[in-house]
Amino acid sequence: MPRSILDEKNIHPAIRSMVEANQQSIVQEVIAAVRDNDLVVVGMGMNPFPKQACKALDMIKQPYKYLEYGNYFNTWRQRNALKMWTGWPTFPMVFVKGTLVGGAGDLKTLIASGELKKILT
Repeated sequence: MPRSILDEKNIHPAIRSMVEANQQSIVQEVIAAVRDNDLVVVGMGMNPFPKQACKALDMIKQPYKYLEYGNYFNTWRQRNALKMWTGWPTFPMVFVKGTLVGGAGDLKTLIASGELKKILT
C-alpha cells in the first residue's frame, strides 16, 4: 500500500514554496550521502540506537557514512523533515545501496541473515 502524501493540488499556491523548501538542506544532504555511499546511517546524539547500528557495522568491518543531527533537545524540526521525507518514524535511518532498510534492529537482522552482504555485493 502506498504511503499517503497530501496531494499538491490540496496545498494552497500561496504556501507551496514554503512547503517545498521546508528544511530541504538536511534532506538534500542525506540524499547526497545516500547517492554517494553504499551504506548510510542517519542518527542523532543521545539516542542509543544509532550507536548500536554503527557498532554492528564496525563489528563486521563494514564501511559506512554516518550523519548525526542534533539530539533530543535540539534540531527536532530538521530531523522531522527527514521523517516526513522517508516516512520512517525513528532514528537511525539506515540506507543500503540507496534503499531505506529501517533502523538498528532491522540492520542487525540483515547482518545476521547474511542479506546485508548480498545487497552490498
